[in-house]
Amino acid sequence: MTSTVVEVLAMAACGLLLLGVAFQLALAAGAPWGAAAYGGRAAQPDGRLPGRYRAASLAAAVVLVGAGVLILLRGGVLGSAADSAALTVACWVLAAFFAVNTVGNLAGTHPVERWGMGALTACLTVLCVLLAVA
Repeated sequence: MTSTVVEVLAMAACGLLLLGVAFQLALAAGAPWGAAAYGGRAAQPDGRLPGRYRAASLAAAVVLVGAGVLILLRGGVLGSAADSAALTVACWVLAAFFAVNTVGNLAGTHPVERWGMGALTACLTVLCVLLAVA
C-alpha cells in the first residue's frame, strides 16, 4: 500500500473513533442515551447512566483517544515511526479489541448499539487489520 492510502485509512479510522468518543463523552455528561449502551442494562428511568457507568464512559473515551493516537502514528499522519513493530502489534491488539467489542454490540438490544455501534466497531476492526498489514 502506498503511504497515501495508509494515511487515508488512519484518518478514516480516527473519524470513526471521534464518533465513538463523542458518544461516550455524551453518556459521561449525562445524555439520556443509556439504553443504547452497555446492553441497555444500566439505563436509569430518565435514560441516563448511573455514576459508575458514566465514569466508565469517560474512561472509554480516553482509551479511544489513545487508540486514535496510535492509529495516526501507525498511519504516518503523526510522527515518523510508522514502521515501528510496536505500532504494528498495537494495531493487531486494537483490531482484536474492536472485534470483541463488535460481538458485544451486536448482542445489544437497542438498534443504535446493535447496528450503529456494531457497524462502527466492525469497520474499525477492518481498518486496524489493514493498518497492521500495511
